[in-house]
Amino acid sequence: MSRFIPLAALALATAGLGLAGCSDNADQNGDTAAEEGETTLNVYSARKEDLIAPLLDRFTEETGIEVKLLTAGAGTLLSRLESEGRNTPADVLITVDAGNLQRAKESGVFQPIDSDTLRDNIPSNLRDVDDQWFGLSQRARVIFTHKERVEDGEITSYADLADPKFKGKVCIRSSDNVYNQSLVASLIAEHGEEWTEEWAEGLVDNLARKPQGGDRDQISAVHAGECDIAVANTYYYGAMQNGSDSEREAANAVRLVWPNQDERGAHVNVSGAGMVAASDKTEAVTELLEFLTTEESQEWYAQVNNEFPVRPGVPASETLEEWGDFKADDLNLSKLGELNPDAVRLMDRAGWQ
Repeated sequence: MSRFIPLAALALATAGLGLAGCSDNADQNGDTAAEEGETTLNVYSARKEDLIAPLLDRFTEETGIEVKLLTAGAGTLLSRLESEGRNTPADVLITVDAGNLQRAKESGVFQPIDSDTLRDNIPSNLRDVDDQWFGLSQRARVIFTHKERVEDGEITSYADLADPKFKGKVCIRSSDNVYNQSLVASLIAEHGEEWTEEWAEGLVDNLARKPQGGDRDQISAVHAGECDIAVANTYYYGAMQNGSDSEREAANAVRLVWPNQDERGAHVNVSGAGMVAASDKTEAVTELLEFLTTEESQEWYAQVNNEFPVRPGVPASETLEEWGDFKADDLNLSKLGELNPDAVRLMDRAGWQ
């Protein structure tokens, strides 16, 4: 059972990247939300503790606002917030995938934040149209092919995953995975339900095995010869490139394909956060989210988790830079949550387990 964890033990220095100077949110007189009595924030996070706690710890050092952290799965946290209602102690929800963020909004979990800083730091397609949630880091869901068994350039788009010539060669996670649901939602937004359902049926026909495991397992299956093509989020690939010997070997066996570069671009998604509707700590919550979008915070997070910054102009990690530039889809990610129910029903009709 997850519980609140005070953030005193994790020093940012252990991450190997300093965040000195991240005090953009305190004014010249040193006034912060902490000085007005908002000295503690309770954060519910679907991100692993070691991926977010050092930044929260640094935020406390900068502002004097204490942060208490509860970590659990995205679905568990949303259910908890819905159950706790107005009695929740939570002030902030951090979760993964725009589908989950939009679901939280539609469930009444969030309230708007009026911040010019957040609107300036985060492109409009990576945040809620009503300012109820904000992307903090982004990843792309792309295609990986075996370097020897699939020719370079043989696959260039998501549509190619349904090409009959790849029958029995594709590995992908199950349909209950929100990353896949959001990918399908993005295809519905681009092509409509009829096209997307035909695509999903073709994809199912091309599966090498019943959907199973996580994104890393799909890449490992290509290396093991179970399939030739996999779909996965880029940050898992980056983690494998910097992981154990077996993970690096699997990562080195595949080629990253940026899909749809002549069209809408590769499908991107975010991890993000919003202010819980029951919280009255508006200033402190705003200060925290603004801190998480400073250049230093964005750079640190990109280095640690192999994700792309949401703030334009902040460099990606060395690993990500090696992948080269790519065109990203600029669909407003609110659509992923809005179309999620349609995507789930479509995947079910297509026989995607």
